[in-house]
Amino acid sequence: MKIKNWQLALALGVGAAAIAINFTSCVSIPKGAKAVRPFNKDKYLGKWYEIARLDFKFEKNLDNVTATYSLRDDGLIKVDNRGYDYVKNKWKQSVGKANLAGDLKEGRLKVSFFGPFYAGYNVIAIDKRYQYALVAGNNLDYLWILSREKTIPEEVKKDYLEKATGLGYDTSKLVWGNQDRD
Repeated sequence: MKIKNWQLALALGVGAAAIAINFTSCVSIPKGAKAVRPFNKDKYLGKWYEIARLDFKFEKNLDNVTATYSLRDDGLIKVDNRGYDYVKNKWKQSVGKANLAGDLKEGRLKVSFFGPFYAGYNVIAIDKRYQYALVAGNNLDYLWILSREKTIPEEVKKDYLEKATGLGYDTSKLVWGNQDRD
């Protein structure tokens, strides 16, 4: 049986779609971590200052990092990350999108900066006023401590570090960012 070009193209298209679906649904949470519940998406919107992070490629050499979340017209969340590259002496910005992953009352989101590829963004601790947050990625390679202000109280910092360590994070590798530019 001879395969025609359109049949091959259809088969490849279906295969690519299956792979894309697999990648886009690959948002997880580190073992033992639990996302905040109940979670109020609307209260989470707004500007957050990055106090600390586990460093990775896209934030290398950045300080003064902020993340601003706002509602888009299509119901998704706009994610606007900005930071100052102190090696290149210039601001860097990356805009993506996010959506709640699964239960709408749980602090689990899926975030994308690259087309159909999503990563887990899990709010695993937050205060009642939504001023300070501890956020885990898909695994123990990604962790952020966020604040609505440029600093964080010592007791909150201590609590979040204990929680992260208890989950298996190596908090000695956290990069503590500066927030000294506007």
